[in-house]
Amino acid sequence: MLIVFGSAKFMAEIFERIGLPGIAGEILAGIVIGPSALGWIAPNETLKALSDLGVLFLLFSIGLDVKLAELLRVSLLSTLVAALGELLPFVAGWGIVLAWGGTPNAALFMGASLVATSVGISASVLKARDFLHHVASQIILAAAVIDDVLGLIVLAVVGSLSRGRFNLLEIALTAGLATIFVVVTAIWGTRIVARVFPHFGSRIRADEAQFHVAMVLLFGLAVVASYAGVAAIVGAFLAGLALADGADSRVRNLTRGVTELLVPFFLVGIGLNFDMGIFRSRPTLVMALVIFLAAVVTKAIGCSVAAISRGWQTAFRVGVGMIPRGEVAMIAAQVGLSTLILSAQMYSVIIFVVVATALVTPPLLKLAFGPVARVP
Repeated sequence: MLIVFGSAKFMAEIFERIGLPGIAGEILAGIVIGPSALGWIAPNETLKALSDLGVLFLLFSIGLDVKLAELLRVSLLSTLVAALGELLPFVAGWGIVLAWGGTPNAALFMGASLVATSVGISASVLKARDFLHHVASQIILAAAVIDDVLGLIVLAVVGSLSRGRFNLLEIALTAGLATIFVVVTAIWGTRIVARVFPHFGSRIRADEAQFHVAMVLLFGLAVVASYAGVAAIVGAFLAGLALADGADSRVRNLTRGVTELLVPFFLVGIGLNFDMGIFRSRPTLVMALVIFLAAVVTKAIGCSVAAISRGWQTAFRVGVGMIPRGEVAMIAAQVGLSTLILSAQMYSVIIFVVVATALVTPPLLKLAFGPVARVP
């Protein structure tokens, strides 16, 4: 914990001093101290648990700072952003692997790994720079939640096709449960919690009672989200969203403290999984660079075109904010590797794309939003 946290904050300070987002420095710290460079730390279950907690608290804290009404105003546009932002990367990943001589199933898994945005990276940058109430940020957050649902559905379809059977009922059930969970929790759950939550402070005698209830809601919705077929971080975000109007400053301050402690483990964890061995094979390296460029360009173009009705500047910001990949890509890579559909080289390419997109997004977001905070 000393090495991970200390190196993360040291690199973040260096990056901030040279005018780059500290988040990128924390990811780079993971590469430096990980197996690919100094070899001080290797990925393990303890660090993974801390990383998972870090991203849960990050999304929970983001939800606390966002109003449901703001997200609902851009819900239709965000759905279009998510859909178009998944279609182009899937086609690109699928086509590149086929052109490279890969199997059809490997091509499908590569396409599936490129579809979904990792909201944690973009949300962290937007929160740090006080941009969460910008309309582009609201579109990014709403689209990323929808994106996660769509990405897992795509992965379910690809998994069925790779096994030689297409179970429509299973896929429809997964999609239905995930959609119902998100819609019901976001719309009705937030209203119920907003009415009930303030009363806990006066009814429960324990110190920090509201914070305790907030933590139960955070972990509870994360569990329900997992069983509903979406990522736990979606449940954490919805928990924060539900408490946005009812949580007092004490709950927010305690949450901020825990978040500041745990988020570096999430960011460093991204870098720890990077394998420098990918650079030893020229064909694999070239393929990795081509897929990385395709992942960035297709996601940025697809999401920007979908949001162009809000103006080119907002469209550009949305396109950049949707670039990073994360959880769904890692799941697709692990499933593909375990079923021998993806080779070790192809698996390394996907991990490279996850790390590279996480590194390039913070400076691109800084460029896209500029120095002005809270632009309406």
